[in-house]
Amino acid sequence: MPASPPIDKHTEFARCFESNKISTFAAFHWLALAFKDMTRAPMLSLIYGLIFTIIPATIMWLVYQSGTHLVILPAAVAFALIGPAFAAGLYDVAWELEKGHTPTFMHSLKSMFRNPAGEWGFAVLLMVIMIVWMRLAALIHALYPNVADPTFEQLSAFLTLGTLVGGVLMASVFAISAFTPQIMMERRVDIMTAVVSSMHAVKSNVGAMLVWCALIVLLVLLGFLTGTAGFIIIMPLLSYASWHGYIAIIKTKKPRGYE
Repeated sequence: MPASPPIDKHTEFARCFESNKISTFAAFHWLALAFKDMTRAPMLSLIYGLIFTIIPATIMWLVYQSGTHLVILPAAVAFALIGPAFAAGLYDVAWELEKGHTPTFMHSLKSMFRNPAGEWGFAVLLMVIMIVWMRLAALIHALYPNVADPTFEQLSAFLTLGTLVGGVLMASVFAISAFTPQIMMERRVDIMTAVVSSMHAVKSNVGAMLVWCALIVLLVLLGFLTGTAGFIIIMPLLSYASWHGYIAIIKTKKPRGYE
């Protein structure tokens, strides 16, 4: 019986698209381009803005119904990072504008099914991470001092562990989700190729990604402070900017000819 061939431990299980190096504050340029897209497609932006406003409004309702503050931070961050996964329609609007086409609502709806297997798989992946996050938050809450007015020293273990776990999970989910939906929409590749490429792009542009992440957090907080009404503008703006960020960072063999 012939011996089995040796296993190549360096086999690449997923491709990784190359990424460009961008400036630290490139995200502000993406937002400027996003604002321009909104002025060129105001009705489509408004329609999607209204649709996405329902999502955080529902989250706030669930928080109110649950009667616990434990779900607030994970839900807010999950919305900020999961939101782009459901923004394929807005990515399509920005893409059509870049190609000089007139975007339509029906065309943007069809774009949501360009890579259904990858998009559903990615949604499930993020949902699992969110559930794990909320379970960890509940476990960490066990460290909360069982006294009426805890001191900072009594809170230190709870705050330290909560910050470390939350920070690691937030960074991980951001790296996974930063460009994965856009890659799967334009390239129609498998989910692992998209995830690995997204993580590589974030790793290659840490400074710019920190700025972009901070802007996302600030805008999402602003949306919640306005009672979710601000998301009518904020979600299309973030979605368009995410698309422009993807175009700026992820390389293609053939130049696209637009930003």
